[in-house]
Amino acid sequence: MSKLSIKSTLRLKSGYDIPVLGYGVYQTPAAEAQLVTTHAIKSGYRHVDSATVYRNEQPSAAGMLAAGIPRSELFFTSKVPPKDISYDAAKKCVHKSLEVTGLDYIDLYLLHAPYGGKEGRLGAWKALVEAVDAGKVRSIGVSNYGVHHLDELEKWQKEQKSEKEAGLLSVNQIELHPWLARPDIVKWCQERDVVLEAYSPLVRATRNEDPLLKPLVRKHGKTPTQILLRWGLQKGFVILPKSVTPARIEENKELYDFELDAEDMKSLETGVYEPCAWDPTVAGLES
Repeated sequence: MSKLSIKSTLRLKSGYDIPVLGYGVYQTPAAEAQLVTTHAIKSGYRHVDSATVYRNEQPSAAGMLAAGIPRSELFFTSKVPPKDISYDAAKKCVHKSLEVTGLDYIDLYLLHAPYGGKEGRLGAWKALVEAVDAGKVRSIGVSNYGVHHLDELEKWQKEQKSEKEAGLLSVNQIELHPWLARPDIVKWCQERDVVLEAYSPLVRATRNEDPLLKPLVRKHGKTPTQILLRWGLQKGFVILPKSVTPARIEENKELYDFELDAEDMKSLETGVYEPCAWDPTVAGLES
């Protein structure tokens, strides 16, 4: 494993690089989003993960740009809302995101959940493929897709006449942490060079006192949140911690002066399936 740093990136199938440390703005009030996002970028983050449904695309993008870092070094993500998973609605979402953020392009656009039925999912994907072709979006992916949803998309892609029409699946963003390691989804994605993004990597602060973490906290002199985030980094995931507290934003990036050894990582293999958020990965194909 090459040495990780705050500048570490992963190469997406689209050919673009994604910073492995992202700043999540889920549930960040629009009134606060600009200020805290600027703070995150000034602290060293280069990647902001927003979504249409978060209602903070505009201030998050503005805060990202206000930090004074060249746009070419920044990475902005948005998502098609679960209720808009269809061809027409997804096209409108991309247009609206560009309009409200004022960005010339969105670095990554995802389908937020595998809803809308087969026709809706594949139609929305086709809209994202067209957005890439039009230069509006650089990379595309999905979120909350289980293996059966991924198989459906892959089958459709193989039926298309060309890679240009099929689109490149660069990312699957799902809840990932030691109590929800999702080996089946991780295996599917890693076998196809699809980057995994881990949301709720801190388990919504519900595991900070967990007995599994305490020995590692003592051993490394790090906080439970730093242990969890380092686990995600060493698993090869893009991690998306979120906080509106400046001190926590800074704490969440102090991950590069220690390393979990093989025994540490083994101790975090819980084998359990305990989501702390919603879990659309188990939704049926008819959903």
